[in-house]
Amino acid sequence: MINFDEEIKRFKPALELDQAEDAIYNNDLKDIMDIMQEMMRVAKEAEK
Repeated sequence: MINFDEEIKRFKPALELDQAEDAIYNNDLKDIMDIMQEMMRVAKEAEK
């Protein structure tokens, strides 16, 4: 039978997952509000 407590103690996450997590959290992605604000700014500048 599997001893889950022992398995949890030996668990080590894959290095690739840690690297992917760092890349995701450190990446400054634009959300929809950033995009909409940029579009509004460009539209206002085009009117001038």
